[in-house]
Amino acid sequence: MKPVKIMINGLPGNVTSTIAGHALQDPRIILLPHSLTGPEIQADRHTISGRVFELIRPAVRNEKMDALLKTHGNFINVDFTHPSAVNDNAEFYCKRGLPFVMGTTGGDRERLIRTVRNSRTCAVIAPNMAKQIVGLQAMMEYAADTFPGIFADYTLTVEESHQAGKADTSGTAKAMVSSFKRMGVDFSHEAIARERDPAVQREQWGIPEAYLSGHGWHTYRLTSPDNTVVFEFQHNVNGRDIYAAGTMDAVCYLNRKLKKGETGRVFTMIDVLKA
Repeated sequence: MKPVKIMINGLPGNVTSTIAGHALQDPRIILLPHSLTGPEIQADRHTISGRVFELIRPAVRNEKMDALLKTHGNFINVDFTHPSAVNDNAEFYCKRGLPFVMGTTGGDRERLIRTVRNSRTCAVIAPNMAKQIVGLQAMMEYAADTFPGIFADYTLTVEESHQAGKADTSGTAKAMVSSFKRMGVDFSHEAIARERDPAVQREQWGIPEAYLSGHGWHTYRLTSPDNTVVFEFQHNVNGRDIYAAGTMDAVCYLNRKLKKGETGRVFTMIDVLKA
C-alpha cells in the first residue's frame, strides 16, 4: 500500500513530538517537515530525531498551506494543538477540503462535528487515541446501550490526573461519564475532579516522578445508596507512546475512507478499531 502523507500540527508540544517521532519510523507514513503551531511559539524550527520541522504560525498559515498543497498534493492533517484552537483549526481544514485526525480535546464538540458534516471532507475525531482505552470506552457504550439504568441511584465519583500543562478536563473522562449517565447515574461533567499539581500527584496519587510531565490517570467509582456495594474502574497511563500507534491507525483508516470517496463524515476511534 502506498504510504500516506501527513502533517502533524501542534509542534513543539510534547504529545505531538512523541507522535511525530513514531510517525518517522512508521513505513505506512510519509511525514511532511512542517507543523502548524500557536501564536505564542517563538521558534521557527523544531527538531525530532534529526528531522527539522518548519513551525507555521496562524498569521501565515493560509499562504503556507496553499504552498504545501501545491508542492505535496493532498495529505492528512493530524491535530494535537490546544483546546482553544480546536474549532478554528477544524474550520480551517474543512474550508480547504483537508481531511484530519483530531486528537485535541476541548472546544465545542457539537460545532466541531457539524463543521465536518457540512464540508466536503472527512475526519476521525476522538478524545483518546489509545486503542486499549478506546476498547474500554466501547465496552461502556455497549453496557449503556444494553443495560440502560443499571446503575440508577448509585453515586459516581470521577478523579483524573494529567500533567500540569493540560488545559482542559480529560475528554476520556467526559466520554466515560456520558456512558455512566446512560446507565442511570446522575452526574455532570463539571463534577469531575481534576488534579494538575505535581506535588499532590507524586505524594498522594503515587504517580512516578518520571511521568509527572506526561500521564493520564483515571478512576471511576460507583457506590450503592446504602454504601454496601462499590464498583471501581481505573485506567492509568504513564507516558505518551500509547497514543502514537492509535493515531497512525486512525490516519490509515481515514485514508481508506477517502479513497472510497467518502465526504462529510465523522469517524471515531471505535470505527477504527472495528475496521
